Amino acid sequence: MAGGWTRDGAVQDQIDDTVADAIKAARAQIPSGEGAGECEDCGDPIPKARRRALPGARTCVPCQSARDAHVVHSGINRRGSKDSQLR
Repeated sequence: MAGGWTRDGAVQDQIDDTVADAIKAARAQIPSGEGAGECEDCGDPIPKARRRALPGARTCVPCQSARDAHVVHSGINRRGSKDSQLR
């Protein structure tokens, strides 16, 4: 049940769009192509097992963990407040 000026199912559409955006962002971060022999960040060699398990890897595990800790979200607010809609 939607309220106000929205049609029925609008909330589910917002949820579906948010999930689709998250999937696109995750797929964009998957490495592809030929991997590197040395880490782009620190220059240490990337272990052969990591390169086999993750083709296209360009960073070592510690550097990738540091990158993953600083994930930036898209910042799209699909559920704006009524005040922002009135402006």
